This record gives sequence, C-alpha cells and structure tokens, in this order.
Amino acid sequence: MRDFRGAMVGRADKGLLITTGNFTRDAEREATRDGAPAIDLIDGDLLADKLKELSLGVETRLVQVEQVHVDPDWFFTI
Repeated sequence: MRDFRGAMVGRADKGLLITTGNFTRDAEREATRDGAPAIDLIDGDLLADKLKELSLGVETRLVQVEQVHVDPDWFFTI
C-alpha cells in the first residue's frame, strides 16, 4: 500500500487497488490516511458484486437446493 501510494506521488490524485481476496485492517487504514491521496479498495466480494451488478463476464441463475437431514436415531433402530 505504501509503495503504491509512493508511486502515485506527483502522478495521481487518487488510486484504486483491486484484489480477489481481502485487505488487512492496516491496508484499509493506510488507504484512508489523512493528508495522503485517497486509495479506493475493492476486495473480492465487492468485485464479484460489481461484476454481477453490471453483468460483466458473469451470469446469474437461480438454483434450487435440496437439503437432506439424516436422522441417526432411525438408523440405530434397524
């Protein structure tokens, strides 16, 4: 994060970092540090939400899922 911000100095007023994972709390704090150019963070969950919202490379389908519960007591009686 600090290296990225350092590369921005004199070149950009704002930055954007995208990951398919998650950002640490330290990274989130650094991205919004007062007196430094802002860095927007997009983690994997937000990236997936945006791709879905904008229909970019993804397709949403509703599926029905059957949940089966095993009754162990029944098996003990046989």
